[in-house]
Amino acid sequence: MSPYVRYLAKRLGQFVLVVFVGITITFFVTHATPIDPVETTLSSAAAFGSTSPEAIAMLRQSLQELYGTGGSLYEQYLTFWGRILRGDFGPSLSAFPTPVATLIARALPWTIGLLVTATLLAWAGGNILGGLAGYYRDNRLLKAVGVISMGLHPIPYYIVAFVLLILFGYVFPILPLSGGYQMNLSAGLNATFILSVLKHSALPALSLILVGVGSWFMGMRALVSNIVTEDYVTYAELAGVDRNRILYAYVMRNAMSTQLTGLAMSLGAIFNGAIITEVVFGYPGIGSLLIDAVHAGDYSLVLGITTVSIIAVAAAVLLIDLLYPLLDPRVRVD
Repeated sequence: MSPYVRYLAKRLGQFVLVVFVGITITFFVTHATPIDPVETTLSSAAAFGSTSPEAIAMLRQSLQELYGTGGSLYEQYLTFWGRILRGDFGPSLSAFPTPVATLIARALPWTIGLLVTATLLAWAGGNILGGLAGYYRDNRLLKAVGVISMGLHPIPYYIVAFVLLILFGYVFPILPLSGGYQMNLSAGLNATFILSVLKHSALPALSLILVGVGSWFMGMRALVSNIVTEDYVTYAELAGVDRNRILYAYVMRNAMSTQLTGLAMSLGAIFNGAIITEVVFGYPGIGSLLIDAVHAGDYSLVLGITTVSIIAVAAAVLLIDLLYPLLDPRVRVD
């Protein structure tokens, strides 16, 4: 067995363990809450009129099978894992009888489209500017960019979101304040709909990019500032190698491994930035769906969203672990 295959098997084992432990904790924490979806549904049904005890008992049994809450906690746990393996989280309590998987599938593309795009743009812009600032340390423009980045970095992104909301929604009303697209449009792959989606995503994406660029900028500048003092960089400069080639082929290339790890972690944790951003701008993604589920006490939907989030974060970490030895020959896999 080759060293990389052993490395792959080890990382896959860690992935399975992380997902298993994370989902297990989520299951027991969720079941420790006083919310019972079966009793909640029965209470709603009883509010519409009197129901015989026999009918209530039959309805309770049917709902327990529907929500997977019948039997002991251990039996519910096994039922839950069986549903996960089938991709079935049961029906949503707040949008009954719509399946939880359907609601997540509707909201997930909005969150991925917004946050992945914003993260990649912030990562690319911050690394390019940070690399230039770390190598060309006497450039006044890059120094000014550094000052702005350090000023924006500690500001929470939701504060930036509120400022942008006031600035471009009220002072200069040129961008829409909320929603994913114009209300009277039908979703489809046409220029009008795509343009509307881009306009509605501009403010939430900009709030994430402005803060994200500062973080990546400072990280890349610090890495490049250390690498430029290495002997091989000094030797290349003394040998007359073009400075732009030194920057991109010798300096930034060696600094990128650390930034790639950070990028994978950021992509895996995009749900962290989804909640507040989507609520502020009324964006129809996973964050807004989760808040609505919590307010409605939607047991199944909360559990489904957290499960998908855990798997996404673990998968992103696994992907970068598998790519790291291929991108950086200094990483040993034996």
